[in-house]
Amino acid sequence: MPITIDSARAHDREILRLAVPAFGALVAEPLFLLADYAIVGRLGTTSLGALGVAGTAITTLVNLCVFLAYTTTAQVARQMGAGNLREAIQRGVDGLWLAGALGLALIAVCWPLAPWLVDLFGASPELSGQAVGYLRISLFGTPGMLLVLAGTGVLRGLQDTVTPLAVSVGAFTLNAALNAWFVLGLRWGITGSAWGTVLAQTLAALVYIAVVLRGIRRHGASPRPQLDGIRSSWTSGLALLLRTVCLRIVLVLATAVATRMGDVQIAAHAIATQLWTLLAFALDAIAIAGQAIVGRTLGAGNIDATRLATRRMVIWGVGCGLLLAVAMMAIRPLLPGLFDADINVTHELLAVLWPVALLQPIAGVVFVLDGVLIGAGDQRYLAWAGVWTTLAYLPAVVTVLAFGGGLVALWLALGVWMAARLVTLGGRARGTAWLVTGG
Repeated sequence: MPITIDSARAHDREILRLAVPAFGALVAEPLFLLADYAIVGRLGTTSLGALGVAGTAITTLVNLCVFLAYTTTAQVARQMGAGNLREAIQRGVDGLWLAGALGLALIAVCWPLAPWLVDLFGASPELSGQAVGYLRISLFGTPGMLLVLAGTGVLRGLQDTVTPLAVSVGAFTLNAALNAWFVLGLRWGITGSAWGTVLAQTLAALVYIAVVLRGIRRHGASPRPQLDGIRSSWTSGLALLLRTVCLRIVLVLATAVATRMGDVQIAAHAIATQLWTLLAFALDAIAIAGQAIVGRTLGAGNIDATRLATRRMVIWGVGCGLLLAVAMMAIRPLLPGLFDADINVTHELLAVLWPVALLQPIAGVVFVLDGVLIGAGDQRYLAWAGVWTTLAYLPAVVTVLAFGGGLVALWLALGVWMAARLVTLGGRARGTAWLVTGG
């Protein structure tokens, strides 16, 4: 089917309607987390370091479960596209039950392992004590955090990204306010920050539960879990978990190699990674729109609409990637000053920002196609693609380490990984195996 001007505009409007609020929700969390660090920073360097260690641990645990949002989005959107709103809500209910169960399991498993998890970071004894306390309290918030992931997936699947934006902004604003009160007002120390996060995340989860309960009443679904639905979500989730683990392996290896290069290189690499992550939020917003749109159009059995939407989203991904690349190069001379980098770190950072910028158009296509295939329910392929692209990355990063390559060489190795992802995802998208229609 040819793309007419009217159809292209219609797809563009839908992409923007979903992507813009999704982008707002994505950037809300890191912005408000900065407020947490500013508040805890008033307690001293040790407390700030403990927050960094424990916060990294809890964030890693939660991020490994991000499949709760992705699988729920795809399943709900597919049922919605097929006109089965009752079944769409039921899939959302099953996703929430799975999220709650996994959250309780994380508490049971990680509570006794908290000292060991903190020791993995090589923390000093004084810092370790505070980090273990923060981590153990924060674990009580994991059911809420995972319920928020699943609840976000439900609403995205229902083509609603505005409500998750409102909940996200509200939750993180409350989080910052509670942390200020507990830490600075009540003088609870770093444990006050942990309790503030637990309360804010739990309240956000209750909001999503209330929204889903309203959908249950409206469409006649059942609040009870359906074992087949939970099994389906878990099976799909395992494939996406493997994909996520592969992504983490690549990023951890890059950090490990940069650390071996020296303090200057790891400092510049850390800044570059944070900038890469910030740019990824804009591209991930289009990917989230892809999950919702593709799930709905395939559920409706409309392959032509799926193809058209995918092409438009790829165009948006390339365009946004080019804009981000140009913007990065334009502000490149100013970035070291924003991070108060010394002259040596500045030299390394200015050099590595070239590959960071040049990779943005490729990232635009990769992130979009990743979202498209998640929306299509093509999780098994994504898992195997994650394995193969990680294997393609390993020789490149080992070569950098073996021959004493610098930071630019390390990011070029990451470019090899991104190119491998482009090939695997692009080849799949050009075929027809992923275009499975129906609810």
